[in-house]
Amino acid sequence: MVVIIAGLLLSVNFLTDYKWFSSVGFASVFLTELRTRALLFLGAGLVMTLIVGASMYFAYRTRPMSRPVSLEQQGLDRYRMTIDPHRKLFFWGIAGGLGLLAGASASSDWNVYLQFANATPFGVEDPEFGMDISFFAFTYPFVRVVLGYLFAAVVLAFIAAVVVHYLYGGVRLQTQGQRATPAARVHLSVLLGVFVLLQAASYWLDQYGLVFSESGYTFGASYTDVNAVLYAKIILTLIALVCAVLFFANIYFKNAMVPMVSLGLLVLSAVLVGGVYPAIVQQFTVKPNEQRLEGPYITRNINATRDAYGIADAEVASYDAQTELTASQLAQEAATIPSVRLVDPSVVSQTFQQMQQVRGFYQFPNVLDVDRYKTEDGQPVDTIIAARELDGPPEGQDNWLTRHTVYTHGFGIVAAAGNKIDKQGRPVFTEYNIPPKGKLSEVAGEYEPRIYYGQEGADYVIVNAEPEYDFPLGGGDEDVPTTEDAETPEATPGAAATEGNEKNTDQQADNAKAPADGDGGADSTPSPEANEADQGGGGGGADEGDKGNGSGQATNRYEGSGGVQLSNFFERILYALKYSEPDILLNSAISDESRIMYDRDPAKRVEKVAPFLTVDGKPYPAVVDGRVQWIVDAYTTSNGYPYSTRIDLADATEDTFSEGISNALPGNQVNYIRNSVKATVDAYDGSVKLYGWDEDDPVLKTWSKAFPGIITDKKDISENLEAHLRYPDDIFKVQREILKRYHITDADAFYGGQDFWNVPEDPTKKGDDPEPPYRQTLRYPGEDEAAFSLTSTFVPRGRENLAAFLAVDSNPASDNYGKLRMLRLPQDTVIMGPGQVQAQFGADDAIRDELLPLQQSEQSRIINGNLLTLPFADGLLYVEPLYVRSEGSQTAYPLLQKVMVGFGEKVAIGDNLQGALNNLFEGGEGPLETGGDKDADAGKDDEGAKDDSAPTDGDVSQALEDAQKAYEDGQEALREGDFAAYGEANDRLADALERLEKAAKKE
Repeated sequence: MVVIIAGLLLSVNFLTDYKWFSSVGFASVFLTELRTRALLFLGAGLVMTLIVGASMYFAYRTRPMSRPVSLEQQGLDRYRMTIDPHRKLFFWGIAGGLGLLAGASASSDWNVYLQFANATPFGVEDPEFGMDISFFAFTYPFVRVVLGYLFAAVVLAFIAAVVVHYLYGGVRLQTQGQRATPAARVHLSVLLGVFVLLQAASYWLDQYGLVFSESGYTFGASYTDVNAVLYAKIILTLIALVCAVLFFANIYFKNAMVPMVSLGLLVLSAVLVGGVYPAIVQQFTVKPNEQRLEGPYITRNINATRDAYGIADAEVASYDAQTELTASQLAQEAATIPSVRLVDPSVVSQTFQQMQQVRGFYQFPNVLDVDRYKTEDGQPVDTIIAARELDGPPEGQDNWLTRHTVYTHGFGIVAAAGNKIDKQGRPVFTEYNIPPKGKLSEVAGEYEPRIYYGQEGADYVIVNAEPEYDFPLGGGDEDVPTTEDAETPEATPGAAATEGNEKNTDQQADNAKAPADGDGGADSTPSPEANEADQGGGGGGADEGDKGNGSGQATNRYEGSGGVQLSNFFERILYALKYSEPDILLNSAISDESRIMYDRDPAKRVEKVAPFLTVDGKPYPAVVDGRVQWIVDAYTTSNGYPYSTRIDLADATEDTFSEGISNALPGNQVNYIRNSVKATVDAYDGSVKLYGWDEDDPVLKTWSKAFPGIITDKKDISENLEAHLRYPDDIFKVQREILKRYHITDADAFYGGQDFWNVPEDPTKKGDDPEPPYRQTLRYPGEDEAAFSLTSTFVPRGRENLAAFLAVDSNPASDNYGKLRMLRLPQDTVIMGPGQVQAQFGADDAIRDELLPLQQSEQSRIINGNLLTLPFADGLLYVEPLYVRSEGSQTAYPLLQKVMVGFGEKVAIGDNLQGALNNLFEGGEGPLETGGDKDADAGKDDEGAKDDSAPTDGDVSQALEDAQKAYEDGQEALREGDFAAYGEANDRLADALERLEKAAKKE
């Protein structure tokens, strides 16, 4: 029964996998892998069975015809009498069982074989042996695997021979006289000779494995390896060959002393030549002169590592960063300020959730994606984007029917401008509501909004069965800030720049707006649970396509080609067995037009159709040619690049944004990586396309030979798709991890290690995770135009000041795409690093005074946004948005209230970036225009609006009285948690302070 059930489940998995691959057009991948596994299974299994079986057969055939009478043999007679009637079954059962185990193990090495069989030259030779890198990446691993299986087969054959010889009297342990018959000695000597011959081959192969040595100062063959271990391996090879000959010679000598002497010689040589001699060289020659002797091998490691990780062409420029910002410099940089991305994709996820979730069963990721879309005038703008995915049925309605046949898909894209907010501090949406609308779709065109394939939802769904929940009627009428509501910054007092203990005492604290609370105000967002009754029960009771029958929901019937069609009852049986779910058979709504969709996660789909790829941890959605496409960056990797330092891919890609989303398995050691494939997964029909991005990559060429026809040419990428491709996160994090040490190209400086760097910890989050790389549009020094970039920073090892700024152009249309560029800061000038700037923000008196009322309130919480670093005015500018969130309501969400900036040793805060930069100057006066003209402000609410140019009629005493009363009212409202009243009091306070200043000037 166990065998039948196991066979049935294996057959089910085989058939359903084949149907899945066929449905996405990659059946050739499935069949190629299956064919290769079968070939290796049969080959390894047959070799193991024949070697072990032949050894057991020869041992039996050469058994002594008569055995001495002894207690030992009398005890063995009982076993012989039991085995002899079923001898063939026992012998071939054991040999066949070992063959099955060997075959199953060998089939898992199908990828090693395919790389060996389809190896493509790198066109680069290793510096020690002068062999092409492909030998080490593709051939060497396969030969190692073959040797391993041959070793195992010979060892098992030897053990089996000893057992059979002992059982039938060829080997005797307790009998006086000869311990083994001549035939047994010959048999075992031959097996030992074959083992030693394999050991000789292993020693010979070991010399090439020295390029992966970890015994020296750096990865790869060291001085000791090249000048001692290499020769030791050659000597051991010769000794092993001599010992093998002696073992084979024992066929004629038939003396136990010959193999024993040979074995002793081999062991002694391995200890003295292979162990003691290299240790002596290392201790007495290398250690006293390590820097000088290891220098050439450190250079090899540096060059190989930089080539293997694609950083050899990284451009490093000295950057004499200025620490003083003048008014003229600030005015010159004014044009770049509107492109700075202030909206933090990890913070506004909560805002997306509250304002655009629409129903409690829709879901957005914890960290949103940053892409770029064009405005109506054709200018690209950083855009925060996410797909509104379906998490599952509403609470209380989660059963098999609703989860797998009714709540089948998400709906629409939600996007917001990365550099704009409205006057409440909310992001301004460029795509929003259900059905989706906004500037994004107006520019990009209408698109199919249904998300059947994504990162959330059930493991499988069945469409064209029950009526599918499509979207709630009337769910898209909430007030949503759009680009027309984007705030035109107003000149408001704020904290001036400070240096040391200097600060402008005329600045008054806190004119921050109140946190958003969904319980009040015209702009408040309904709770996700609000109007839950409008869902219509979720059981498919509404008629198909019904959008106006009062059920509160629209239903949908799938019209795509995604998934596997359940065209007959047999296929329903297959999937009922696969998911152990009888309802697939019992549900009468499932027909031959129904389709089952599974393996719906975009990253997993790409990994399944291309098992040789490692995918990036952040697939992201984009509107391309009328469809929502998931864009998945994929990598070819290897751990066989000579001299290149290996790293753990999972550790290298970890930061505060990537927790729980990395697709790299722990312990996945690599020392070569390329972003060789850009993949797309259609969110509606699940179709997968693999575009060869790095077409010169020899690893990709090798896999393309193994799986012909699955990689689409780079030239077939459409213009609309290319506009949304970007430099991927994970390879950038791997490269910055390598650049911590391998920005140094001089061997002596590398040995000293004084200039090694670290990636700073994220100062805005708790814990010690590295700061994530940030996507932002910036103008790199020396460039005329701003570019969409991926950036990071470095600090010296053991210190917190800034050592370097790293950026890579992320726009594939640019000639500089993928080019790593570093600004290396002078060591004699201290430029504050991210941690120091964050500490300075917290220690600054003016900033503390500005934030004190909110920090003291139990009803609000300040949330630090991403701390951006960007070249600015011949220096480096730090920009950090501050969000405030009400703690008194579950429906509240963070609002961007303040912006902190740092330049040199100065820090400042303002209501917006322009105001904060102006506040870097004493008195808050600066060259940047922070107010708009009347036409620009005409659409704003009149309440609370101020005319900066109007004369003040009140006197000083009246203004002081009004300011005192407004401050007291604000504090009282803050204690009571009434943020609406608190905001109103702040407006009155600001107005009073303005009148006070004008009245004072007039007097």
